[in-house]
Amino acid sequence: MSTSSDFSLGATPAGDPAYAATRRLDELRAAEYAYLDERGHAYLDYTGSGLPADAQLRAHRERLGGRCFGNPHSENPTSSASTALVERARAAVLAHFNASPDEYAVVFTPNATGACRLVGEAYPFRRGSRLVLTADNHNSVNGIREYARARGARVAYLPVRPPELRVGDDDMRAALSRGRGLLAYPAQSNFTGVQHPLGWIGLAHERGYDVLLDAAAFAPANRLDLSAVRPDFVPVSWYKVFGYPTGVGCLLARRSALRRLRRPWFAGGTIQAVSALGGWHVLASDETAFEDGTLNFLAIPDVTFGVEWVDGIGLDLIHRRVSRLTAWTLERLRSLRHGDGTPMIRVYGPSTAEGRGGTIAFNVLDPRGEVVDERVVARDTSAAGISIRTGCFCNPGAGEGAFRIERRTLRSRALRRPMRDLDAYLGVLGLPSGGAVRASFGLVSNEADVDRLIALLADTYRDRTPREQALHPRERC
Repeated sequence: MSTSSDFSLGATPAGDPAYAATRRLDELRAAEYAYLDERGHAYLDYTGSGLPADAQLRAHRERLGGRCFGNPHSENPTSSASTALVERARAAVLAHFNASPDEYAVVFTPNATGACRLVGEAYPFRRGSRLVLTADNHNSVNGIREYARARGARVAYLPVRPPELRVGDDDMRAALSRGRGLLAYPAQSNFTGVQHPLGWIGLAHERGYDVLLDAAAFAPANRLDLSAVRPDFVPVSWYKVFGYPTGVGCLLARRSALRRLRRPWFAGGTIQAVSALGGWHVLASDETAFEDGTLNFLAIPDVTFGVEWVDGIGLDLIHRRVSRLTAWTLERLRSLRHGDGTPMIRVYGPSTAEGRGGTIAFNVLDPRGEVVDERVVARDTSAAGISIRTGCFCNPGAGEGAFRIERRTLRSRALRRPMRDLDAYLGVLGLPSGGAVRASFGLVSNEADVDRLIALLADTYRDRTPREQALHPRERC
């Protein structure tokens, strides 16, 4: 039996000059995110959601306590006050991404998923056009294929290649050499942390494709300069960047691309003029044509504060901290061994921090080399006050690549019928687990968070086969 005292936790990054240069974030954590350490919590789920600073919550209270705001789309004082703050938020978002207001528009949505749906339902798919998807995509992007198929467009998936689970440049070039349509891929995988080439955007444009670049996992710790790369559509969830508010995302869209979309319906706030008895409508000529109903006008101004908060800290500083913690954690995970020298951890995707973001997907292996049920790891980490994520992370293509499931198996007729729960599907696929464990880093992650995770893995699973009794069935992916 081992304890953390007889298992090396690895060298600290304190002597690393690149990490030492980010110490300002430790001061910020103590001042504005003190609730983490006061409650003894190790938060390692930044790809799931960022965390709010106390300053953000204070700013929200002060704004709402000091003035009265009303529904936009009117000229009265409260409506005008809300409209002014919404427009200020649009400007702040454009500035954050270095996007010209002449070239890009900001459409506020509930989240990145809502932004993807706007594109899917309105993109001019037709027979003969193509939707090209990387297998590594969040389901919110995968879902666009249903709109494409319904209108007769061809859907093509590009596989991820083990062991790093990247998409090959040659595969991308071959896919874009045929037809025209829409390319959709993530700047950073929410499963493996792989960062896919932004150079594909220019290549796609040269081949006559529009590009949807999913920035939901990329934006929290990486700079996306829309004056340098010019995707046509960029979905973002703001809670992933700075924790608060939830329920507000946006679609950044090139105005030229936005004009090519054809909405299948209209709603309150989206039209310039409409007739009930005449049966006609004219959509608004700007981005408001895509903002259905009343905007979340009490929360959208919090995006302005959040964007300015992150910009004031410095995305480059955040990026350095996340990159160094990721590299260090990968090294420490690789060093975890059972007593006979066999590995305790199987990492999916790149084994180093090069070309990847601060998201690490892995499974724990028992002494026989078998995958420890991810629900067991969720149970044990939760009991220790560590927040990580387990499951398939709404990214089936990356999971299929990680577990090397054959296409022939995935096309089995047995998988197309409803089953009692996810476990039944896993049985057909012959998988030992319902997914992986995901640790992800963000704005105020620190080495103590990593220490907590590594120590728990060493103490709990080294030379042990954990009990798997009383686990809840997996109901869905």
